Amino acid sequence: MGVVESFKKAALGAAFFVGSIVMASAEGGPARTLLDAAAAGDVVAVTRSLKNGVSVDTRDESGRTPLLVAAYNNRVGVARVLIDAGADVNAKDNISDTPYLYAGAEGRIDILTMTLGAGANLKDTNRYGGTALIPAAHHGHPDAVKILLEAGVAPDHINKLGWTALLEAIILGDGGPVHTEIVRLLVSSGADVNIADRDGVTPLKHARLRGYSAIAQILEAAKAK
Repeated sequence: MGVVESFKKAALGAAFFVGSIVMASAEGGPARTLLDAAAAGDVVAVTRSLKNGVSVDTRDESGRTPLLVAAYNNRVGVARVLIDAGADVNAKDNISDTPYLYAGAEGRIDILTMTLGAGANLKDTNRYGGTALIPAAHHGHPDAVKILLEAGVAPDHINKLGWTALLEAIILGDGGPVHTEIVRLLVSSGADVNIADRDGVTPLKHARLRGYSAIAQILEAAKAK
């Protein structure tokens, strides 16, 4: 199995895990109540738990804080309450996700914007060694890509696979209008169009190999090789 296939399989597995996430209830108690309320988007219950003294950054068995749980489930109202209460937007779970990294990667725009306003670490990386920008580009979230670039996330960061956001948008994208727009955003932001992967294959060569003509045209106009 090649690198791309392995990465796609891992990404699909992670997506399934997140989509079917069930919070464990072994311990129960006030912390469990807060975590469950965050998952459900219950602003009233979250507010009540915080007023009763439950830590805003309490953790579940996987290291997830209520804010990360809210980000997983796109619970914007709950996220706002938690951030206003001082939740750590950079708190990592057991697989190195943070509220900021996850919101960026999955295009949770409202939550992403809030985390950036609350001190998100733009240089932080996920378990693949990528900034929030790289999976945002891969997953096809142009609005998140634009926000992250404007916030100052480096466009040329290279992850553990040896890929930049530009490479990942091409290698793991589908070449359609969404990923084409992402490539345009990255190139317009000053991304280096000639950073090759570990095999020496450039973004332009990847685009041509896949028949992504619109992306190839953008790269060619930027003097890609």
